[in-house]
Amino acid sequence: MSSEEQEAGEGEEEEIQYFVRIGKTDLDGTKTVERALFEMAGIGRRAARVVAENANVNRKATLGRLDDDEIDRVVEAVENFGDEVPDWLANRRNDFYTGETEHVTGNDVNLKRNHDINRMRMVRSYKGVRHERGQKVRGQRTKSTGRTEGTIGVNVEELREEAAEEEEGGE
Repeated sequence: MSSEEQEAGEGEEEEIQYFVRIGKTDLDGTKTVERALFEMAGIGRRAARVVAENANVNRKATLGRLDDDEIDRVVEAVENFGDEVPDWLANRRNDFYTGETEHVTGNDVNLKRNHDINRMRMVRSYKGVRHERGQKVRGQRTKSTGRTEGTIGVNVEELREEAAEEEEGGE
């Protein structure tokens, strides 16, 4: 390449948005559309692929290099994701209060989850009690895993220190 072509290529270089805001979440503009959406709470790999397809955007394209209208289509596809996909793909089916199926994204995922756990605690359900105690909730084994306090078994170092203290005191 000649120096003139390099200078022309530098002038044509596109601007990249390093952060793209969808809802209340900032996405990395240097990653592909699919990978950036995957990092958003409530959007998994399959959902990210469906969102890119619904927005008519190349899922392998860099998110920060998309035009504003393409980014707007992606934002709209994320917001309307629950309406466009079958119920089995939504992450909040048959909501406790409304009975409707919706797809929650962003910070709302943690808010809804905490709200559900607090409701279980208030009604004193088995799962709520397990959450309160900090124990495993979904039927996992607890005999040998999930221990949080103290050492398990014999602490050899303590026994040696005690034996050394007794020898010193006995002499």
